[in-house]
Amino acid sequence: MPYDGPAQKLNISAGFASVSVAATLVVLKLWALWATGALSIAASLADSAMDLFVSAAGLAAIVYAARPADDDHTFGHSSVEDLVSLGQAIFVAASGGLILWVSVERLLAASVPLTAEGAGIAVMAVSAALTAALVLWQRRVARQTGNKVVAADMLHYVGDLLPTVGAILALGLSARFGWSRADSVIAILAALLMLRGALHIGISSWHALMDRAAPAELVQGISNIADLWPGVRGHHDLRTRTAGARVFVQIHIELDGEQTLDAAHAIARSLKRAIREAYPQTDVIIHMDVWQG
Repeated sequence: MPYDGPAQKLNISAGFASVSVAATLVVLKLWALWATGALSIAASLADSAMDLFVSAAGLAAIVYAARPADDDHTFGHSSVEDLVSLGQAIFVAASGGLILWVSVERLLAASVPLTAEGAGIAVMAVSAALTAALVLWQRRVARQTGNKVVAADMLHYVGDLLPTVGAILALGLSARFGWSRADSVIAILAALLMLRGALHIGISSWHALMDRAAPAELVQGISNIADLWPGVRGHHDLRTRTAGARVFVQIHIELDGEQTLDAAHAIARSLKRAIREAYPQTDVIIHMDVWQG
């Protein structure tokens, strides 16, 4: 089910905003890292570089997934979102592992003094403000369109605020008390959070690529609608699978065999419309069987 025009424009606007903010943050943090030599900023820079990759891939996935089904992809293109998410998870894990390794090495080595802490704090404060503004816009778009890519990107940037604030704290402690090792400790915490996020994203994407069923509450909701729908005597073989932001639904409904074919199709069409209204992310196929009661 392709997005409608207004929703697609909102999703794409959120994607462009994400890419623009990530690119700006990479440039700012590169300068801050050169000026301060702080590993906590390196961790935040690596995270922003990963954000740029993730956001660009997410924007491409939003555009591609919205394409209608064709002869080669009869169920649409929404699985690209899961493929992109799995690639993102691998990239995040590699970045987090590298930061963790370098941070532990510096923590165990002789203390390395930081420089230009004030400039670093200013850059990271601007980064935090830009990230917060982006999160607010993504939250608004996700609520209006229900797009999971935008929602996931929003959650990722919410997580980015912690290493950014952590870098500010590390620079402040170094400038005020000379605690340069706080930089390595905060970088380690940021790396661990990156690894945790990569694991979560990777598992979720893997389940979707393996055609995992939709959440139990959604399946139960569809079952409840079918149970109470006028003209439906019963239903069975309710099956679901997820692909990106879409949920594919197949359900067999039992109808009175003495009614006309037009009447039976009218019941099925109205039930399909009701399910789609309750769960806009679904693509519904209804099979009609004769009630044997």
